[in-house]
Amino acid sequence: MLAWKLKAEKQGYFTQDEWQTGLKALGVDSLSKLKKALSDLEKEVEKPSNYEDFYTYAFRYCLTEEKQKSVDIESICELLNLVLGVQFRPQIDSLIEYLKVQNDYKVINSDQWINFLRFCKEISFPDLENYDATQAWPLILDNYVEWMREKHS
Repeated sequence: MLAWKLKAEKQGYFTQDEWQTGLKALGVDSLSKLKKALSDLEKEVEKPSNYEDFYTYAFRYCLTEEKQKSVDIESICELLNLVLGVQFRPQIDSLIEYLKVQNDYKVINSDQWINFLRFCKEISFPDLENYDATQAWPLILDNYVEWMREKHS
């Protein structure tokens, strides 16, 4: 969340400018103020107006190589757990289970990542009754729904 707020471009690294500009924007000039700002940041991320931006940023933040456009399944599972796990625990546990057992995908791209959030927000779970495969869902979600229905039939 701090990396998102500081608009850090590289994972695990803040430029001096990112750090100074970000802390100034947060009104932080001491360690105690930084601790308070971090707890406030959690509330800020939870606001619907900020959440989608944070969610999109989380994926981009995992792109560590130049021209990289996708993230490996193992990392995506961890990221899903961190970013969506609190809000959508049953869906995320199930999706992670599927991602670990399926063999069609080794990586996830940005479009698939964005649609995971849309899926969690829009589709009833666990019945998936309102899932319509004729809508513009990525194939990985069509496959996930098929796997879920087979699993529960």
